Amino acid sequence: MKTEAVVNAEIELLTAIKYADVSALEQILHDDLLFNLPDGQIITKEFDLNSYRSGKMKIEGLEASDQIINVIGDSAVVSVVVSLKGTYDNNPLAGAFRYIRVWKQFGESLKVIAGSCVELK
Repeated sequence: MKTEAVVNAEIELLTAIKYADVSALEQILHDDLLFNLPDGQIITKEFDLNSYRSGKMKIEGLEASDQIINVIGDSAVVSVVVSLKGTYDNNPLAGAFRYIRVWKQFGESLKVIAGSCVELK
């Protein structure tokens, strides 16, 4: 796996999140994804997709910075700071979050298999 492929996959993921592109997210997220939210809740791919399908998650602004990528065999670990602005279930969502994501190569495609985020104060 090449770092450039992971950079492109991250751009694709963040674009899909920004525009609530459920069909792109279905391709990018692995079916067995586990993701830790800042409050400690663990969510799955279906939970995440449903938050976009239902309109609960609305992103108005999204900007990534401080990205570090470690490629390890057919996997990659990405640490990135994302500044988000939007709403979840009509509650304001704003701040900077440090994400860690694990990507894995499946044939020709990269998929997110795990992740976590914490809010930066």
